[in-house]
Amino acid sequence: MQEEVNQKTVALSIRTTKLTGKVLAAALGKVARALQKHHRKALTPQGRQSVKKLMNHYGGKSAMPYVGAPKDFDRIAKEFHVDYAFHKVSPGHYLLFFKANQADAITAAFQKYSAKVLNKVQDKASILGQLRKFTEQIRTQAKEKQRTREAVKDGR
Repeated sequence: MQEEVNQKTVALSIRTTKLTGKVLAAALGKVARALQKHHRKALTPQGRQSVKKLMNHYGGKSAMPYVGAPKDFDRIAKEFHVDYAFHKVSPGHYLLFFKANQADAITAAFQKYSAKVLNKVQDKASILGQLRKFTEQIRTQAKEKQRTREAVKDGR
């Protein structure tokens, strides 16, 4: 087994020493193209960015109104890997810009965001309602204690 591995290693080293100029140039060209592709991808921002940077991307852009805090949407949008930007129109009101080819991902993100917001609203009961409920419970407990005291006094 060891002898076979040694033979393959020697054969590989002999093949690599026979590199010609054309083969070496082709290999370096492939490496250079891969580096350029990686560099271009690194220059293109991903996720939340400024409107100016988003508009510099190739392809169409779309916008939709957004009401609320952008941070809440950021957490969900990261899951869907979308490129988007917020433009403040007035306090609490924004325009959400995104790439037109990512409309399906934005729609999915909005569905998840709206479900999350609706669950928050439904989970929060009014504090005044809770206070009324607790005061009623305290009143009923006090009445029960009063009845038990009266029953004990009558029994003596």
